[in-house]
Amino acid sequence: MIKTMMTTKEICNPAIEFRFFAALVFLLLIIWSPQNASATNIKVSFDRNPVSLDESFQLIFTANESPDDDPDFTPLEQNFTILNQNNTSSASWINGKSSKTVQWILTVMAKQVGSIVIPAIKFGKDSSQSTTLLITDNAEKKQVNTDEELYIDVEATPQSPFIQSQVFYTLRLFTRVDISQARLNEPELPDAVIERLGEDSNYNTQVNGVNYSVTERKYAIFPQKSGKLTIKPLVLTAEILVNVPARMNPFLNSQISKTKRVESKAITLEVKPVPTSFTGKHWLSAEQLVLKETWSGEAQQMKVGEPLTRTLTLQAKGTTVGQLPELNTSQTNDRLKIYPDQPVLQEQKKTEGLVAVREEKIALIASKAGIYNLPAIEIPWFNNQTQKMEIARIPETKIVAMAVDSPTEPSTVPPSITPITQNNDSAPITQQSPQQTSVWLWVSLFLGTGWLITLIIVLRKRIPKNPVIEEDGEEINLKQATKRIKEACKQNDPIEAKEALLVWGKLTFNSHNLGTLAEFCDARLRDEILRLNQTLYGKETRQWQGKKLFQTFTEYQALKKIASPTEDKSLEPLYRL
Repeated sequence: MIKTMMTTKEICNPAIEFRFFAALVFLLLIIWSPQNASATNIKVSFDRNPVSLDESFQLIFTANESPDDDPDFTPLEQNFTILNQNNTSSASWINGKSSKTVQWILTVMAKQVGSIVIPAIKFGKDSSQSTTLLITDNAEKKQVNTDEELYIDVEATPQSPFIQSQVFYTLRLFTRVDISQARLNEPELPDAVIERLGEDSNYNTQVNGVNYSVTERKYAIFPQKSGKLTIKPLVLTAEILVNVPARMNPFLNSQISKTKRVESKAITLEVKPVPTSFTGKHWLSAEQLVLKETWSGEAQQMKVGEPLTRTLTLQAKGTTVGQLPELNTSQTNDRLKIYPDQPVLQEQKKTEGLVAVREEKIALIASKAGIYNLPAIEIPWFNNQTQKMEIARIPETKIVAMAVDSPTEPSTVPPSITPITQNNDSAPITQQSPQQTSVWLWVSLFLGTGWLITLIIVLRKRIPKNPVIEEDGEEINLKQATKRIKEACKQNDPIEAKEALLVWGKLTFNSHNLGTLAEFCDARLRDEILRLNQTLYGKETRQWQGKKLFQTFTEYQALKKIASPTEDKSLEPLYRL
């Protein structure tokens, strides 16, 4: 009984009770803490930035889920006039996960010029991000002496770009009448690449005290040669609706249309050549450039005979995808084989400029254990924001290939030998006489010899002898045809490439024309062969480049070798069951 009471007393010890209570309170605080609650992420964006004074623009608040409460936009009224407000929401279900987007779109006009802070807006307990917006003076528009019902204004920035650098060409259509139909041509500039950016934006503004509706459209222009280049004027042909007094036309529609044609000004660019300070092999001008690599596995623990994929990605802002250079500079050898995949090229046409992406996947297969060094990758480029040359770099990469049955490093390290020392406290060792040692030595030698002979016989039966294979005439002709294909593609000679492919196709598939040959190949090589066929026999004359054909041809040959079980004799034991 006394023992029981003591145990109860120990349990009810005030110190223990306090620690338990403190832990419980701490746990509840963690669960209900506002910092650990899942707050709604609310982002702020604009339909354009900067914005001229007296121009309306859209201020957009986007939430990833319904916030705590309705927003309070009162803080905006200090610097902006709110003209209109609407709310939209959408939900989607992708790959088993639901997502929701809620937007508040405000049409506003700024009250002053300068860099204005958009304050954080409260959505109950949630809050949006704060950001800044640049408001510029519209003095240039006020100086425009026009009472036109509609007119076109264009501008290009910068007007003195470097060759192949991005030039923003902005078109603004000002109108204060109703238009039923309109036709507008695209900007034209010889020796230039022109891409349209994003969607049109619409807003209202004032010019000389007159209200106009504005439609704004942006283009990215990349001049391909230096010197003076003139962007031709844009021409708009529109049908304008005109109100007709009822007393003049009582039986017909109160509106009629009239055709009006307006033209923009021409803009001349002073395109500068490649600066002498740029020492790179290939000229590449951009606003921003990022080079990165990823691996499908651990490069320091690569297995012999198993592929390891390296992915190289180059992303550049303010350039076209055609200007991005090739990334893979590694060369294959007998011990480390490299199989590059077809590069993936993308262009993202955003309102803030063109974003080009080049992605290359390279499969690496080691045939022997060892350490392999991939050379560093360096991409020199010209930063047209700082007007300086920079280098995007991936340092030299070390790959460690290990045998499949070896968990250790590939380097051969002799096993350490630990000498056995006699302990004075151990039992005494019984020493044998020289005669006994001699007898056991001969018996051990006899047994070891017999075991060795048996092992040799078993191995000779299990391992087949690899006969020496001599190349026959057909294999020699295949190598010669492959060499001809490589040389023809290098020289961009479509006729010679066709003849070499026909020789290779006849030896490999017994085909006698490019169309039949293409059917035996995989999709990428088939497309390149058909493209060569179109170049030779199509109606349009075009310049043929053989680099892509030979690349897909090489990949096709490599994939065939991987699929062949006799491609590499040194890899055969790895797949033996």
